[in-house]
Amino acid sequence: MNRLSLFVIGVLSLLFTGCYHQTPETSDAWIVTEEQMDSISFYTTHHYTHNYNFLVTADTLWLIVQQPTEVLSDMLVDSVAVVRDDRLVVADIMTLSSDTIDSVWVQVARDQMTMGWIHEQQMLPGVAPDNPISQFITFFSDTHLLIMLAFLVVVLAAYTLRMAYRHNARIVHFNDIPSVYPMLLAILVSASAVFYSTIQLADPDSWRHYYYHPTLNPFAVPLHLSLFLISVWAMLLIAIAALDDIRRQLSFTEAILYCLGLMGVLAIDYVVFSISTLYYIGYPLLIAYVAFAIYQYVHHGRAVYICGQCGATLHQKGKCPHCGTVNV
Repeated sequence: MNRLSLFVIGVLSLLFTGCYHQTPETSDAWIVTEEQMDSISFYTTHHYTHNYNFLVTADTLWLIVQQPTEVLSDMLVDSVAVVRDDRLVVADIMTLSSDTIDSVWVQVARDQMTMGWIHEQQMLPGVAPDNPISQFITFFSDTHLLIMLAFLVVVLAAYTLRMAYRHNARIVHFNDIPSVYPMLLAILVSASAVFYSTIQLADPDSWRHYYYHPTLNPFAVPLHLSLFLISVWAMLLIAIAALDDIRRQLSFTEAILYCLGLMGVLAIDYVVFSISTLYYIGYPLLIAYVAFAIYQYVHHGRAVYICGQCGATLHQKGKCPHCGTVNV
């Protein structure tokens, strides 16, 4: 037996006969108090619990200083107000089955001197999670805001399109530049709006959890939310590519007008598809819109020729609009 074999046998012997120390099991590792179990149960269904931070979005919220049981007993109680942009932290949660209005009471605190109880159903419409992503979602989820935004967008987009036609300016879908990115951006915004509304319809609880615990990491959320976040990142990348193409192909004035028209189209896409999907109209509408966008790009936006003199892209043979050379 050579030395290599002896060495291998020795190493294996040490591995198999070496001392192994097993950590002793602790009998209380999974023991939790009843209060902790209640907190876990509440977090599962309501998606927030103790020490969660909120930002007041209502003009005023009134907090009861005394215990909720005193309110139910019709006792005189004191109240304290918190106003818009105040930051609150959840200090305690109480469930009172005898309360016919709302069984869940939440104790929130602005500071050590400003603390009180409020019904959950009264609190939630007047607060938002204290993080920018949740506040962004709150802003764009307001139904009244969407309706008002839809009206403003239609008016502004109509004005922008009219100005573009009068000046024979470039506009996505109609007189587009020879770049696929603006068309892809419009389709992606529309599809993302449909997907966003679909999540709210099909799985509102997962969206509610994401609303309270948002992230921009698509690998830290369930599959359907992951796909939505990927579409958001894709929108950002395609928008950068579109802006680069616009900058290279148009003059500064033309690029500004084109970007305004593009933003108008994207705003219309978002409002129309996010609202129509809530009534199940958005799905066939999206299919029709994608077909229209691709058709318009293939027949009016795609450049298939290059000027032999200056190298500019052309939709058809003939006189080059840049240098005047006739291409045949």
